[in-house]
This record gives sequence, C-alpha cells and structure tokens, in this order.
Amino acid sequence: MGGRSTPVGSSYPKLAERPVGKQIQSIYTDRLRQFTDQGQYREQSLLAKLYHTTTNDDKYIKKSVYSPPNLTRPTFEEATSNKFKECHLGDQFGPSWSTHWFKIQLTIPKHMLHGEHLEFHWDANNEGLVWSEDGKPLQGLTGGGERPEWILPKSWRDGEEHTFYIEMACNKMFGNAPGGDSIQPPDPNLEYTLWQADIVDVNLAVRGLRVDFWEIGDAAREFPNDSWQRHQALQVCNEIMDVFLAGEGSQESILKGRKIAQQYVGKHVDSGRVYESKEEPIVYGIGHCHIDTCWLWPWAETKRKVVRSWSNQCDLMDRYPEHRFACSQAQQYKWLKTYYPYAFDRVKEKVKYGQFQPIGGSWVEHDTNMPSGESLVRQFLYGQRFFESHFGERCQTFWLPDTFGYSSQLPQVCRLAGMSRFFTQKLSWNNINNFPHTTFNWVALDGSQVICHMAPSETYTADANFGDVKRSVTQHKSLDQDNTSLLVFGKGDGGGGPTRDMLDKLRRLRGMSDTTSQGLLPRVHMGNSVDDFFARLEDKVAAGTDLVTWYGELYFELHRGTYTTQANNKKNNRKQEIMMHDIEYLATLATLSNNKYKYPKKEIDELWENILLCQFHDCLPGSSIEMCYDDSDELYAHNHKLGTKLKDHALAALGMSESKTKSCGETVAINTLPWNRTEIIKTPEDDYTIVYAEPGLNSTDVIELEASEKATVTEKSDGVFLLANSRFNVEVENGAITSLFDKKAQREVIAKGGKGNQLVIFDDKPLYWQAWDVEVYHLNSRKELHSGRSEIVEKGPYRVSVATKTKISDKSWMKTTISLDASTGESDSPSYVSCEAEVEWHETMKFLKVEFPVDCVNSEATYETQYGLVKRPTHYNTSWDMAKFEVCCHKFADLSEANYGVSILNDSKYGFATCGNFMRLSLLRAPKAPDAHADMGKHHIKWAIMPHTGALGTDTVHAAHNFNNPLSLITIADGEDPDDDIFSSIAVAGSASLVLDCIKRGEDDEDVSRGELEKRKGRSVILRIYESMGGKSRGTIKTTLDVKKVFKTNVLEDDLEELKYSSSGEVEIELRPFEVATFRLQL
Repeated sequence: MGGRSTPVGSSYPKLAERPVGKQIQSIYTDRLRQFTDQGQYREQSLLAKLYHTTTNDDKYIKKSVYSPPNLTRPTFEEATSNKFKECHLGDQFGPSWSTHWFKIQLTIPKHMLHGEHLEFHWDANNEGLVWSEDGKPLQGLTGGGERPEWILPKSWRDGEEHTFYIEMACNKMFGNAPGGDSIQPPDPNLEYTLWQADIVDVNLAVRGLRVDFWEIGDAAREFPNDSWQRHQALQVCNEIMDVFLAGEGSQESILKGRKIAQQYVGKHVDSGRVYESKEEPIVYGIGHCHIDTCWLWPWAETKRKVVRSWSNQCDLMDRYPEHRFACSQAQQYKWLKTYYPYAFDRVKEKVKYGQFQPIGGSWVEHDTNMPSGESLVRQFLYGQRFFESHFGERCQTFWLPDTFGYSSQLPQVCRLAGMSRFFTQKLSWNNINNFPHTTFNWVALDGSQVICHMAPSETYTADANFGDVKRSVTQHKSLDQDNTSLLVFGKGDGGGGPTRDMLDKLRRLRGMSDTTSQGLLPRVHMGNSVDDFFARLEDKVAAGTDLVTWYGELYFELHRGTYTTQANNKKNNRKQEIMMHDIEYLATLATLSNNKYKYPKKEIDELWENILLCQFHDCLPGSSIEMCYDDSDELYAHNHKLGTKLKDHALAALGMSESKTKSCGETVAINTLPWNRTEIIKTPEDDYTIVYAEPGLNSTDVIELEASEKATVTEKSDGVFLLANSRFNVEVENGAITSLFDKKAQREVIAKGGKGNQLVIFDDKPLYWQAWDVEVYHLNSRKELHSGRSEIVEKGPYRVSVATKTKISDKSWMKTTISLDASTGESDSPSYVSCEAEVEWHETMKFLKVEFPVDCVNSEATYETQYGLVKRPTHYNTSWDMAKFEVCCHKFADLSEANYGVSILNDSKYGFATCGNFMRLSLLRAPKAPDAHADMGKHHIKWAIMPHTGALGTDTVHAAHNFNNPLSLITIADGEDPDDDIFSSIAVAGSASLVLDCIKRGEDDEDVSRGELEKRKGRSVILRIYESMGGKSRGTIKTTLDVKKVFKTNVLEDDLEELKYSSSGEVEIELRPFEVATFRLQL
C-alpha cells in the first residue's frame, strides 16, 4: 500500500481490429452437412477428393456374362463351364431371383499401377459375390453404394490381364419388394441395371477425414448444449472446413484437416492401438450379422447371403485385428461347410484365433413360443453338437435377438444345454409397455435362471454411430446393479454385417472418449467376446451383486398374429413333432428286440434338422414370403415320406406293419403314449369300436356297449339336436352349442344366454406388420357368423355327430362337425365334445375364431407351454394385463374355478385369448403381406371342449396328448408273433404329473454314433421326463431291460450323477415343480 506499481506488459491489443460476432450455433451446425454432401455441393465437398483417379474403360475392364435359365443357381464349376457373352454398363439383368455370372478380365492401367490404394467397385443395386479365377469365394458385394468395393490384390499391379468372376443375385438385401416397402410381396419381374464397374485409386486421407468429420460432427449435434465438448466439436469441424476451403481441397489441406481432427479424437484412430489405453470401458462392441434363415427371400438365397457376409467379415478381420464377430445358427455354418468349403475353412481359422465367435448353441435362431419342449431341446442338442464337433467348444450364451417373445421354460432348457447366459433385445419393440430391465436374472418355471442382457442401444443391427454408443448408457435400465452393456453392430436381417465405416467410427468414438469427452461419451471397447462380457457379470454376481429377477415368460407385446398366420405350416410342425416321438420310440424298441435292426440315426438327424430349420423365427411364425412356404411345404412332404418309411421299418422289425386297408393278419391298435387311455376308433372294415388301451399293442375286437354307455342323438325340436352320453347332454342349434350339461357334476357349462362353439370373425388391419400383428382394436369389430341348419351325420352308438355348414362370405365357407363319443365306466380317459372343421378360406384381412362363453370365473386362465403351464390374466386391470389380449398356447387352454373347470383342446393351433369367461381359439388369419396368399385355400382343424370336475389336473394334460396323438392301427402279419412285452420294458410309475415325453437311443452309443463326437461304449436308452402340473413329484422308472447303470444327465446327455438302481429294475426319482429331467439307462 502506498508504493508505486510498475506497469506489466500485455499482448492484449489496445485497439479493436474489427467486429467479431457470436456464432449462430444452428447455422454453423447445419453448415457441416456441406462437407460430405451428396447433393448440390458434392463437387465442392470432401467427397469430390475421395479418389485420386478412376476408370471404367472397357479396354481395362472387359465384361461378359452367362445367365442361367429358369431361376437356377448353378455352382461355380457349372456356371464357368458355359459360354459368356459380352456386356456393358447400362445393361439390365433380371428377372427377380435370377442369377447372372460375370467374367471380369481386368488390367490395371499404367497410370494407376503406383496408385495409393486400388479397389474394384461394382454396383447393380443388388447382391453379388466375388470369385477368384480358380473358384474361391472371396467377398460379398452389396449394391446401392452400401458395400460395392473389393480391394485389388497388389500382385495385379503388373500391367497384365487378370480374371475373376462376380455372381450376381437379382435381389436387394431385403428381397424384391416393389417400391420402398420391404414387407410387400416381392415383384417377380424386377430388372437390375449395372451402373458401376470401376477401378478406383482411393485417397486414404480423405477416407479417414470423412470418418473423423462424421463422428466429430455427431458430437457437435448430440452432446448436451450446455457442454463445452459440444461447442469444441463444432469449432473443430468448422476449422477443418475452413482449412479445406483455404487450400482449395489440396492434399495438404486434407492432411492438415486430419491433424486438426486429432485434437478431438486422438492420434491413434487409424489402428487398433486406440483401444490400448488404460481407461476402463463400459460399452463392449461386438460385430454381428443377423441373417434371417428365410424371410423376404428363400433358403437358397440365404445360403449365398451367408458366404457373402461371412467372407466380408474374414476380410475385415485381416485389416482390423480388434474386430470380433459373433455369429449364431449351426444350420448356416453347415450350409457354408457343404456349399462353400473354402469359406468355411477361412471361418475355422478365424474361430481358432478368437475373432470369429460361434454363439447361440441352437440349430437356428428359432421361435420359442410354438415349438414343443422336445423341439427346444433338439435345437440345443443339434446346435451344441455341431459347434463342439467343428470348433471344439460348446456355446455358453444363448443368442436370440430377433424372436417374437421368449417362453417361460427357456432358462431351464438353456441351463440343461450348458448355457447360463442369454442375449436379446426384441422386447424393446413392445408397443404398450416399456420392459423395465437391461441386465437381470431370468427365472424359469422350475426356478432355473440365466443372466439376461438386453442391449440398451435397442438393436442388434447398430450402425456404430455416436448415438448408438451414447444410448448404451442413456437407455440402460439396470445402472443400479451394473453399468456395462453390449453394442451389437452390423448390417443385419438380410446379412452383410459390420462395414469398414463402422469399425472406423468406433475407433474415433473410443479416441474421443479418451481425449475429449471426459465421461460424457461412454468409453467403447473392441477386442472382447460376448462370453467375456457375461463372464465379468457372473464374477460380479459371485462377488455379491444382486441382479433383479424376472420370473416366467418374456411376453412380447407385438407380433401376436404370428401364433396363427400360415396355419398349415404350424399344423405340419405339430404333426411332425409327434411323428418324431413315435419314430424314436419304436426305433428304440426295435433295436432292443431285434439284433438285425439298426437304429436309423442318419435319417432321424435329417428329419430333426429339417423340422428345426422350419422353426426359424420367420418361418414357423408365418412372417415370410410365399416362396419360403413353398420350400417348407416341400421339406415337410419329404419328411412325411421319409418318416413314414422309418416308422414302417421299425414296425416291421417289431413284427408289425401300419394298417391302412383291410388285410390279412390281425389288426391291433398301438398306443405310443405312456399311460392307459380309452378311445373310439374306426377299424379297416369301417366299423367303430372302443379300445381300452395300455401302452403298446391292444385288441380292436368290437365291444358291445351297454345301453347306458352308448352315445345317442335326437332332434328334440326343429333344428335343435341333443347329443348325449353317460357324462354329458349337448344341445346344438345352427352349429352352436346352446347347452352343455355335465350330468355327473349336475352343472351347466355354457354361460347363461351364451353359445359355445360360436364362430366369430374380426376385421384384422394392424398398424403395419400384417402377417405379424393383430392389434387390440380388432376386438371391437367382432361379428358372429350365422350358420345354416344342422344335420345328423353319425347316429351312434359309438359316436354321434351333427354337421353344420356356415357361409363366411361369397368366397369362403366352413363345415363343422360336432361329435360326442360313447363313455363307459371303465374309461381311462375323460369325455369331451369334439369338433372337426373343414374350411375353404379366401378372405382379405380377416381373423376367424371360435369362442366358448363358459360358466366359470377366475382372474387367471392357464395355458400349456413347453414342459409346463403358464397363467395369464383374464382381465385388463393394468396395461400389462391388457397387452396379453392374444397369447400363445400349445395343446390346451383352461379356465377353472376351485372345483370345476373347462379345457379347450386343439390339434394344430397356438393363438388363444381368455377375456372374462370368454375363451377364444384363434383359427385363421388373412394378411396380404409379405405373402399375398397366406392361408388361402382349404384347412382341416380339430378342437374339443372338455369340462372337468375339480381344478385343472393331469386328466387335461393326458387328454391333450391323446387328442394330438390318437391310437393308430397296425397289422400283425400271419405267422408273426411280436414281442408285446417290449412295450412294457420301460415305464414310469408314481405321480400322474410325471410325463415320459421322449424315449430314444443315446447320441454317442457305439452302435448309433455317426462319429461327430467321441463314441461311448455299449448301448443306452435316453428318457426325458417332465413334471407337468407345478408340484414336487416322486416316481419310479421301471424297466425289464438289462440295465447296468442309470445316470441323470443334461439334455446334451452328459452324465451328471449316477442313481441308485435296484435289482428289481427300479429307479426312484423326484422332480421339482416343472422340472425337465433326462435319464440314461446304460445297458
């Protein structure tokens, strides 16, 4: 204080040089688009400098073509042995689904021999595959500018002519839909124009700056407005543009622009070194290429999509060592191995080094709502065995990102197949409720659990953009427990997978996180596997982290129409699942009783693989184009023919044959189910009889009924018919059941004033996805169909039937036959009223159902699912309840009070709804996209209404199995003496809720094995048993076979524990509620 201060010099100018205004952020942000503009500014933008030079001169690129006839897809050898004719840019090729082979004779011009980076660019707006001259598939091409480039070998810079081939597929990535709506039925007459066939010399600095600018520009647009990082990104981008303009787009200005970009993204973004920083990442990038095994294209095209897509990924792995690619579906690997062995060997090499990562453990990415429990097991059995036999390891993570809901027993089946982890994201598509979790424990009916992760980016086909990484945290719903996530990126559905741009963008985003964002952008990491991600989660759980739990099904609040669309496809699935049960059962018994008979493992594998293929999540649900159902119909027909042959061979080995006509020899009924049953059957002489059937062979001698046991029918008044047996009185008027009276319970089943078996039709126009969706508002359009007069068609005493014809429209009609069978006091099966319908269906956007208003009250209905039961609300209390206005069931649905209930059985349907006391079975839909003819034509459908005393019990479970697998007639040839005891050689006694669902031979038995995995000495029999009602149950496996040891195994047939086996041939077992247990009897 008081001293004199000395002025300090300052660089700050005393006088203002000029006015400087505040940047208008929106204007300077919008300006950024000009730098990579494809429109009016392209020739002044960075993109104009992308190539040093290009040529499409015919002198250097000679093109000729061979066009195979009749939409055939010849092999390389077949195609290249034909004569090629000259072609040119601008030529058109078609029609849709045709193939054209191009021979390219390429000479690099002298002025390009020392170019920086030479590529061949080919584009006809469709898909293609580059082949070497000696027949090696090298790389896929995708038109429309998406992936047109193939890097030319450096050895071709010799001035000589070099030959390669391009196989053109006349379809886009998403098929051949007309216009811009990809789900419309394909146009069969599209033509594709070859508009690009160029040699280009790429300016790699421009290619790099383009990606730099892209991601920094995203930061300028997407970081919070109040963050300095957003403002800095905008300044960096504008500075790059200013430098480019000042240098008039010179190479020097481009290189200077890259240095400016490094201020924001760091110095190592041109290599995998960017991922070597010490900072902890929370987003893990995984490349993926979802290829729908069929959808908007047929299986034949999928085989080519696989080689195109996977070859691309092998190429990217060579250039981007951090790239990790997860790929599911054993079926697609098998196709690659069969049709493209060179590409399969490339994949195997990448698997060996951990870059190409087989995942999922299943045969295909299958639907999980409709396949049977045994089908779910076989998806994993065949999938895991393929992966283990070809790559040396089983999968640990079930991978199912695009399936339409996830059934309640999947966690248990996963654990039994060696998988404790599950990845999906499809529930992000819910259109009513927002699923509340990202990472959680998903718990099955029996209590088994898997760790489930749903990508918070909410896609399995991310473009690896700034926003995808950002959303991996901002949309993460489980941050309280864990903040990490998977970012699954790559072109998908139609294949393709990650691109060069995606991998380059992720490098920039990692560099940005390490250099500038200071936590604002989640740090992404490349180089780890999906299993690494889940292993870290499992370690965290082991260390004490409690993940939240979700019990039961992951119901998908969309695509509810897939339970019904393509009815014949679904019927084929159900029938062939049952066929496989019988074939394996009879073949197993044949190997045990006839030393000359060989278990047909090869043929059984073929049948199962075909069934599993048809369970793909766009095939079985009914959401594919018509060509796909032509394919599946052909495959099912092949299976039926082969399956019938296998069954006949097994019966012959047992001394029998299937009885189809009147024949010499004794006709007997065979019961392939593991319990006693009573059934009315029609003999080859067209007589009815009642059969009291035990498992195995049963007499079909005509049994006279007591008067009280007979079924009767009378017309009690004009047009009103009374069907009666010892259990029920059924009144039918105009095809509807106006009364169903239970004599034993003295109770009316049909609600007062209601009509059971009433046919109803609804307007069915969903918001967009026609084959997939039915929306809640369709219920407002309910319309009863009015039938004509009924008439008696069968008069008893074994069966009585009344038939009614219903006009649906001028184009459609339906004939329903309601039947009631005789019921005796000795019966082992409950009585029910059955209905058989013949439908001629030619509607447009209509939904046909049959409904039963029943006199039962419960807030929940019960539906059969795989290996158990699932309860769902009958009310709309909450939006979660209302969302389940249409649900999936298997062989039955049930509405029961404490002491009485009603079950609706079906033989081929999966869609159902219970609203209050109205039970509705969904029969047929009529969507027009993507298959314009879906469900058109003739249908045969069976269902039944089965009242029962008491709550839902095992009678319904058994009756539903019986309804789907009726007794069949076989003939014992004269002179044959089949060993009837073989059918009682394996049985399960004890709790009636234990269902012996599968009897087969061991996969690796030395007399069965096909050599994929190590053989197991001796012979064994596999039993699959499940608890069906939801209660702990005890039972006994009883066998007369020469058993040495008994093991409890997983579904892959690994021995888990040896069980105590008594000298009397018995093994005591105990199952948890809804447990699925597999046992191996070592002979």
